[in-house]
Amino acid sequence: QGQEKLSCNPKKENGTHVVLCELGNPMKAGARITVDMELSVSGLEDMGDAITFHLQLRSKNSPSPSHASVTVPVEAEAEMELRGNSLPATMVLPTSWHGVPGSRRLEDHGIRVEHVYELHNKGPGTVSGVTLSLAVPLVLGEHILLYLLQLGTEGGMNCSHHPALNPAQV
Repeated sequence: QGQEKLSCNPKKENGTHVVLCELGNPMKAGARITVDMELSVSGLEDMGDAITFHLQLRSKNSPSPSHASVTVPVEAEAEMELRGNSLPATMVLPTSWHGVPGSRRLEDHGIRVEHVYELHNKGPGTVSGVTLSLAVPLVLGEHILLYLLQLGTEGGMNCSHHPALNPAQV
């Protein structure tokens, strides 16, 4: 009938986290109670798509406890943001400019442009196993558009399936 706050104590039993709540002592025979509990659980990133809470109701007057399970869906939320810059930001080659075939000097093939991409997690959850696919146009018609010299990553990322880098050894 009235609302009361429960006294609950978290503890660890056999490697399992347990929350023990005392509902009433003594409780009258035939009493019916409703309990609303709010649990805050962290570290669910690798738990899959649901978590199950196992409930056990024990009474000192009953030889065996009652069991129930509640399965709650887990939805991880994280917003990713991709930022990119090119250095220099703009580049203009004169219309009279032509590359020097066979040269191994970089400046004889064009202007060096560095493209930097940063993938940011804006949260609130953490992420793992993210794959970033980046398509780079290398040719335009029969002309070389971008010539890849090197490719690098930072922050524990791996790069795979990239085109041959610097095939003419410029």
